[in-house]
Amino acid sequence: MSRINELVFLHQLSTPCHLAVLAESIGLKTRIAKLVSDLDPDRDHNSFYLVAQKGAALDSNGVPLIVSRLLPHVPIALYQVERGTLEPEAALLLGVRGLLFSDQRMDLLLTGLRKMVGDELWYDRPLISKVFRRLVSRQDSGIELTQDTVAMLQKLTSRERTIIQFVSSGARNKEIADRLCISEHTVKAHISSIFRKTQSRNRVELLRWSQANACHLEFCT
Repeated sequence: MSRINELVFLHQLSTPCHLAVLAESIGLKTRIAKLVSDLDPDRDHNSFYLVAQKGAALDSNGVPLIVSRLLPHVPIALYQVERGTLEPEAALLLGVRGLLFSDQRMDLLLTGLRKMVGDELWYDRPLISKVFRRLVSRQDSGIELTQDTVAMLQKLTSRERTIIQFVSSGARNKEIADRLCISEHTVKAHISSIFRKTQSRNRVELLRWSQANACHLEFCT
């Protein structure tokens, strides 16, 4: 994943964007866009977009309509999310990196920002586990793999396959490091290697790849 050098907030509300102020307080560079027309995802390829749910036109799942247009170009998370008005599973499967709710404490908002900028998903862990288990159950283990996929699976070490399982369950780098008794730096190195071998640019793409190949990850050698 390219290094994130700016947070771009799509804030179509008349009230101040307090989350941008919080982000600046921890040293993150921010920019606020009031209109969709102010966004330029082609130029902002090293930016992370945060789209306010409140005040936006929404789809049937409560996800802002603009999100599906922007996702192919830039990483996106949602903020100012009102509980009960959005289907988190739909947002996760769409590729949204995380959700920041309007009623969350400041420390959780800041933690969520840091994690997402660090290329981690920010959802409730039970939700990630639920989605992963459901998609795994739908896989047909008899599906013939392409030669490229077989090559990818064979390149993965046993430790890397274990880390993929942890990532797919929603575990953060520190949790993985603690479970495997290794340093976070080593975890990051393993994940970088996994990204390269699976041709994934980030954790969202790795999650999709692991969903598609879950039936084979444990048994490939």
